[in-house]
Amino acid sequence: MDTIFIRELKVTTLIGIYEREKLVPQTLQIDLDIALPNSRACISDDIADALDYAQVTEHIQTVLSEGHFSLLETLAEHIAQIIIKDFNAPWVKISVAKLQAIRNCKMVGITLERGQVK
Repeated sequence: MDTIFIRELKVTTLIGIYEREKLVPQTLQIDLDIALPNSRACISDDIADALDYAQVTEHIQTVLSEGHFSLLETLAEHIAQIIIKDFNAPWVKISVAKLQAIRNCKMVGITLERGQVK
């Protein structure tokens, strides 16, 4: 299985259950491993056959800038479903972290996997 990866993508969004978190955007860090639907790009060297990671990151940033999520779990699930449905990925692994959300802790977050590994 061929995968692309995106590491330490920073996005700003409204995330959290507390009133302040519903008003003040926070920066999240996202890591993705995305299975490619095929390996054509490896042979063709054509972007039309590839999963364009610039489009993936732009789409994620747009979606997260437009809404609010209470839980990281829900946000991560939403992103996973976007990757699977909108980019035809058979499998995705995503980690989403809040940065410095807890005193003396660099980050807290969740990792989930969705789809089927062939």
